[in-house]
Amino acid sequence: MNTTLPVLTDISSPALTAALQDKLNNKTKPLGSLGRIEDMALQIGQILGTQNPLLDQAQMVVFAGDHGLTARGVSAFPSDVSWQMVENFLAGGAAVSVFSRLNGIALTVVDCGVKHDFLAGLPAGSQRTGLQVRKAVGAEQGTADSSVQAAMTAEQCQQALAHGVALVKELPGNALLLGEMGIGNTSAASLLLSRLAGLDIEVCTGAGTGLDAPAVQRKTAVLREVLARHPDAKAPLDALAALGGFEIATMVGAVLQAAQERRVVVVDGFIASSAVLVAHALQPLVLQRCVFAHRSGERGHEFMLQYLGVQALLDLGLRLGEGSGAALAWPLLLSSCAMLREMASFESAGVSEKSAADQAVVA
Repeated sequence: MNTTLPVLTDISSPALTAALQDKLNNKTKPLGSLGRIEDMALQIGQILGTQNPLLDQAQMVVFAGDHGLTARGVSAFPSDVSWQMVENFLAGGAAVSVFSRLNGIALTVVDCGVKHDFLAGLPAGSQRTGLQVRKAVGAEQGTADSSVQAAMTAEQCQQALAHGVALVKELPGNALLLGEMGIGNTSAASLLLSRLAGLDIEVCTGAGTGLDAPAVQRKTAVLREVLARHPDAKAPLDALAALGGFEIATMVGAVLQAAQERRVVVVDGFIASSAVLVAHALQPLVLQRCVFAHRSGERGHEFMLQYLGVQALLDLGLRLGEGSGAALAWPLLLSSCAMLREMASFESAGVSEKSAADQAVVA
């Protein structure tokens, strides 16, 4: 199976950029005084192709999967927490559930490869509200232990990518917020960062769910062993299959499809950024459509953002995942668009602009 992935084109438009910048410059404020809110308004206007951007029917999608590498003790929590947290999402009790509900964001949880049957006991063909089951063939137990063999077969990886593409095609709205759940997935993200960015694994590895310093050292040693086992997995999809997770692979497909449709992609923390890292290696123009919500407290995230050459909106020491940071950043995106659409210009408000003499002095 060889999935045809979305191909991205350059959405930059000098004419639209100039018009957006002129509109921003003529709002009733000193030039640039709203800082990165102005930058974000400009970016979202470019993504949506309009001087009056309106974010509509935002979709938070939490991609969930289990990781065979947890058998090596790389997480402070057992893998059962993955399915238990999915149930918590569906019940509305998780942080991302609360933040999404507060901000009017629709929440969908996708079982990409969790070791649990969420439809057990239900009549055949039944569905659960807010849940989609998109497991690749053979993904019922999560990924394989990547210290022993590739986490996924090439075919499974392609299926996961295809599931992400198909999922986004079915979702309404023009904004996709990325969330994830999977005990062990900070290890997968660290491995992808190390391999694709050429960084030593020690730089990329952090505490994850709360490991102490000796445990982080043991985790780093295991991840170094994984990388040594897969020396030829250097191309983006080869690295994804050998080192990644079903939830990350599905997210890569979703990111690329959302980017092709010119949706605003709101990237959460370390794990979500690792999916964008892979997507960027495949289609560098994906970054035009991405807003990075926050810089995670997870060690490798800072280096991942630096490698991608992007800056996150928030720096709150978050390291929960789930999409929690993306949901928290969402009001900033709404504010930037509202400012561009609704804030008065000097002319419409009858407010005097900086005088020509003052402008000359500043120059």
